[in-house]
Amino acid sequence: MHFIGGNQIKLLRSGAEYFPALALAIQNATHAIYLQTYIYEIDSIGIYIGNALKQAAQRGVTVNVLLDGFGCKDLPKAYIKELVSAGVQVMFYRQKISPWTLKKNRLRRLHRKVVVIDGLVGFVGGINIIDDHNAPHKIPPRIDYAIRIEGALLPHITKNVHQLWRRISWMHLRRPSFLSDLFKSKQHAFDSNIGIRAAFVVRDNVLHRRDIENAYLDAINNAQSEIIIANAYFVPGRKFRKALVDAAKRGVKVKLLLQGKMEYFLMSATHAFYSVFLNNGIEIYEYRKSFMHSKVAVIDNYWATVGSSNIDPFSLLLAHEANVFIQDHTFASELRLDIESSMKNVHQITSEAWVNGNIMQHCISWIAYGLVRFFLGVIGYSKEQ
Repeated sequence: MHFIGGNQIKLLRSGAEYFPALALAIQNATHAIYLQTYIYEIDSIGIYIGNALKQAAQRGVTVNVLLDGFGCKDLPKAYIKELVSAGVQVMFYRQKISPWTLKKNRLRRLHRKVVVIDGLVGFVGGINIIDDHNAPHKIPPRIDYAIRIEGALLPHITKNVHQLWRRISWMHLRRPSFLSDLFKSKQHAFDSNIGIRAAFVVRDNVLHRRDIENAYLDAINNAQSEIIIANAYFVPGRKFRKALVDAAKRGVKVKLLLQGKMEYFLMSATHAFYSVFLNNGIEIYEYRKSFMHSKVAVIDNYWATVGSSNIDPFSLLLAHEANVFIQDHTFASELRLDIESSMKNVHQITSEAWVNGNIMQHCISWIAYGLVRFFLGVIGYSKEQ
């Protein structure tokens, strides 16, 4: 992982800050827009962003939208035709999904959320194209994060986005449409000695299988004072668990802010490690007010990450993910403060309460974890890392 200086990075808190910033950037686009997302929902936000994309295409901007075949399986065909008719190019990553197979290809999803505009402005994070209020039972809006980035890192992000679009284009027997975009975009000179240092790190199934996990492990192993991780789906492997426990043993304060609302049964696997963490002094907090979709971390108030990758086998072993890792006191402090504010109205899990808690809940957690391990074994990832 190589950190590059010369970047301007703005933290965007949930859709309330992300979507207006994204729409404005789309409205100002002059050459090319590339949007990658796992979920695209036709609610107020989906229509809002879709209208901005259509308007950009109609004024001559190249608009390429890459959607995941599973995450967007319910996207109406009529709406896709509406986008295409307006000049938006839409492709799906692994659209055909067989309900009768456990092959690993079925679980290799496009989970990343990346937008690049004119090769000059980028957005990376965990926010899908969906209204924060689009959740059952009218609960408060979900929590999530993204960043807006300009600067020296953009050529690296743009190159990666172009490569993936080109590869999927050939798979769809289409001719890639972006070959001239690199020459159309204005070229800016960036001073790497000023601005924020950052690295764009992806996880894929070819050359970058463990890059995101290794970036986390390197930072955790070098932590001196504090580790704060806010993660929606947290089922870390052996190496990751050991790194956190070792950090706590050497005096680093470790805090985990995890999803308290269980969206899926297998999420209960997270609880299988509570005893080990709590017994080693790691603090665990559960956010139960609404759905917490965060995938962020801050270490030593200097290192931070925002992206799409959960700390679970599906993100770290199977999906296409993208995170930005940042070395900057000001940005890390801002993100840390926001995570801490989320912790004010959370439920802290204490060691005593967990030991004396619901025995059935403990059993369910180990059943869920066993199913996760079995499932990964069936598809060819039986060795836990």
